[in-house]
This record gives sequence, structure tokens and C-alpha cells, in this order.
Amino acid sequence: MSITEKILNLLNTTTSNYKGIPVNCFGLPIFKEYNKQSVRNSLSKLHSKDFIRYNGSFIKITKEGEKYIKRRSAFLQTFEPNSSNNEEKNLLVLFDIREERKTEREWFRRHLRKFGYIMIQKSVWVGPSPLPKEFVEYVKKIKLKESIKTFKLATGYKK
Repeated sequence: MSITEKILNLLNTTTSNYKGIPVNCFGLPIFKEYNKQSVRNSLSKLHSKDFIRYNGSFIKITKEGEKYIKRRSAFLQTFEPNSSNNEEKNLLVLFDIREERKTEREWFRRHLRKFGYIMIQKSVWVGPSPLPKEFVEYVKKIKLKESIKTFKLATGYKK
């Protein structure tokens, strides 16, 4: 999930704020793993797109922001792994998904991780074979299949 989507999701569900920033039950900022400037830039972008509004010292999600969240969550499905992540890693996955499809590329990487794959390089992963059938069908449906190549390894990958 991108920082933009995370901000909108939190504003859509979080009720605890401190000086306009979402906090957890301990009052600690939720975005502490992000660079402060990245959060500021994302908030500015969300505000310029009218996805959020500043209301005094608080930030509120707008109807447009809520619509965006619904569209994004309906757009990309989530899949669960068929097997354990400890299986032999014998499938090499290479992909080149264009920058214009950054959301889909991040979604694809997240699922490879979930399926027990290890990143060799950002677009080269190795993991257990085969990928779940429903996942492969969905990749075809969203027209990513032409950007992805898979190769069965003769012997399993050992890290």
C-alpha cells in the first residue's frame, strides 16, 4: 500500500488524532517509518486533489477521498498463499511493469512476498512453484501477464 493510500485509509477509519496527525492508542504517530517530508508531500498532494481538508488543527477525509479509497480497494484483489513459505524455491519470476502502473507493480511485489518469494533484485524474485492459479488468472485479467516471465529452475534456490 502506498503512503497516499495509507493516509486516506487511516483518515477514513482512524478517530484518534493529535494535532491533525493520526496516532495509535499510545499517542505515537502512525507514520514514524516514513520520512517527515514524504508525509508532508503526500498530505499536500492529497489536499490539492481535494481528497482531504484541513479543519482547524485536524485533517478530514472528503467525499472524494472516500470515493478514491473505494475505487482503489475494489480495483486490486488480494490473494492468499496456497502453501507454506518454507517450500523449495524453484520458480524464477522476472517482470518489467511500467512506471505508469506503479500501483500494480507494488501490488505484485507484495503478493510475491506473501507467497514466500525472495527478492533477488527489485524485478527478479525466486520462490515456490507454482503461483496460485487464481492469482495468475487475475494477473492476466488486469493485463500484467505480458510484463512478467517465469522460469522453472532445475534445482531449488538456496540463499
